[in-house]
Formats: sequence, structure tokens, C-alpha cells
Amino acid sequence: MDTGDRLLTPGEVAALFRVDPKTVTRWAAAGRIGSIRTPGGHRRFRESEVRALLEGDGVVEEMREDDAANRPRNAGPTNPGMGYGPPNGLR
Repeated sequence: MDTGDRLLTPGEVAALFRVDPKTVTRWAAAGRIGSIRTPGGHRRFRESEVRALLEGDGVVEEMREDDAANRPRNAGPTNPGMGYGPPNGLR
């Protein structure tokens, strides 16, 4: 069933949604966005589905809010080596 739809990488989808590629991977794992796997195990996303989500009313914001709700609070900086305190969690 080849629809001729272009397949996008997580990085390409992330750029369209203005989120991190890991966020796109989490959305796919949670079933919020459909994905297929290449023979090498990499995720790919149908461009038509991604465009439909982008054009939907409030879908993107809802996905961002859901993702933000799943982040740990007061977890510190995302890159411990570049934030406050000693690197690698040493005290």
C-alpha cells in the first residue's frame, strides 16, 4: 500500500513542531503520532499525517502541554554539566 507519502525523520518532525526530537519519539511511543520502523529500527513519520496534525486546531499545543506535564519538576538543568552546582551530581 504505497501512497507515495514522504517519510520524515524525528529531527524533521521536531523542527516542524519546534520541539526536541526526543519529544517526537515520546509522542510516537505514547501513540500520539503514528510512526513506522525502518529495517534498521529507526522511526519514520508520514508527512501527510504530520501536516494534518500541524493544521489541526490546538492539537500541537495539547501535545506540548501533555509532554510538559510528564517532565519531572525541580529536576534541575537539562544538562548537568552546564548548570548550577558541581558536575555529575557531585556534592
